[in-house]
Amino acid sequence: MTTTDTYHIRRAVVLPLGLLVALMYALLAVCIMQQQPMGKIVLLFGLSLPPVVFLVENAMRRLVIDAEGLTAFRPFRQRQINFAEVTSLESVSVRNRVLITLAVGDDNFLIISNTYADFPRLVNALIAAVPEEAVTEEAQQLAAAPAGRAPGVAPIWFAVVALVYILMAQFSA
Repeated sequence: MTTTDTYHIRRAVVLPLGLLVALMYALLAVCIMQQQPMGKIVLLFGLSLPPVVFLVENAMRRLVIDAEGLTAFRPFRQRQINFAEVTSLESVSVRNRVLITLAVGDDNFLIISNTYADFPRLVNALIAAVPEEAVTEEAQQLAAAPAGRAPGVAPIWFAVVALVYILMAQFSA
């Protein structure tokens, strides 16, 4: 591999999360302008923090693959794995969630999910880069028939629709 490839979390995950956060803060602003009870405002603010953290985490997460290895970037930390040191490349598939595990020895590993954009290309790049004896049969089967859509997006869209409904009810009150 002579180039550097970068993989980000799919927009299908980040977009509804961003919309959810924007709607939550819009609802918070409406509650403040309507002088709703302070308990409601504090509760809504508290409930908005986990989606913000999840959004920032997913928006900033990326994988960079170069000739020597893979570097996983997350907010405030990064982890690097050298391909020559990989002892195992395994995959597990449960419903529409697929997890790839890169292991170096017994206690150093990295788990990659199919929430990354262009996941089939990512899997094939990893299989081509690690030592052949480290690739399990399940990982080779995954490369032959990669997973499709991003998992966990439907509940986020449901929350977006619910917040739109709540905002409409708040304005009509």
